[in-house]
Amino acid sequence: MKVFVTGATGFIGTAVVSELRQAGHNVVGLARSDEAAAKLVAAGAEAHRGSLQDDRSLAAGVQACDGVIHLAHDMGEGSLADSMDLDRKGIAALVKALAGSGKVLVGTTGIMLMTPGPISTEKDASDPASPAGFRVPSENDVLAAAEQDVRACVVRLAPSVHGEGDAKGFARIFTDLARRTGRSAYVGEGGNCWTAVHRSDAARLFRLAMERGEPGARYHGAAEVALPFREIAEAIGEALGLPVVSLSGREADNHFGWLRGFVATDNPTSNAITRDTLGWEPTGPGLLEDIRAGFYL
Repeated sequence: MKVFVTGATGFIGTAVVSELRQAGHNVVGLARSDEAAAKLVAAGAEAHRGSLQDDRSLAAGVQACDGVIHLAHDMGEGSLADSMDLDRKGIAALVKALAGSGKVLVGTTGIMLMTPGPISTEKDASDPASPAGFRVPSENDVLAAAEQDVRACVVRLAPSVHGEGDAKGFARIFTDLARRTGRSAYVGEGGNCWTAVHRSDAARLFRLAMERGEPGARYHGAAEVALPFREIAEAIGEALGLPVVSLSGREADNHFGWLRGFVATDNPTSNAITRDTLGWEPTGPGLLEDIRAGFYL
């Protein structure tokens, strides 16, 4: 297949491009700059100049390929609302170009879209009241494309997609916060569960979704499905040689700031349907292993 990838030069995107190339697919990556274009060519992909704001460039990328993996998420200089509006406009342009073609569209959202507490499955609808509920409209937009003869599906990624070279993910943010404050913290007893996936496993899942995904399906990109947040904080404290503390109330609010709602969320999930239907078997190291390996120092 020839696959059009947005966000192809990002932390996850570069792994997806490599995974697709190793599986024998041709890749066309969306490039906003000469630097990004050169990076794609060096990786054995074709560079397609454009952006999420350029409907014409997106349509041309779609028309030249057999399917699309949409990974790009541009925060830019605007607000979160501006970012999500841009994402939805990009999805709309991709869907318009794909409509009636029977081609594949693999979208990207997150497991943090699920209702906190219960073990979520791929069959569960996303929850607008969840910590990442602001991304629910984007997920719905992708899945609705299945009604327009697009083989559209969604990969919900774990909040921590980790590995060497991670410069912006939650593991990096928590490590930097611990270094800055002199302590690695969790909320309350820290028993609330997070999910995590190594970027190589995430990349493989996107490739499998492109090859085998069913219209309207949701897939869970989580290798570790119930990792107590306290253990994440302990691994960070161990790696940095810092004390590990429990915080609550205003102290937790002050320490974590905007992260507070994510840190305390209980987000256990299941990946059983993803494994069974796509044959996905995660093999990469776990999040705690990567932290202790020093990738976030």
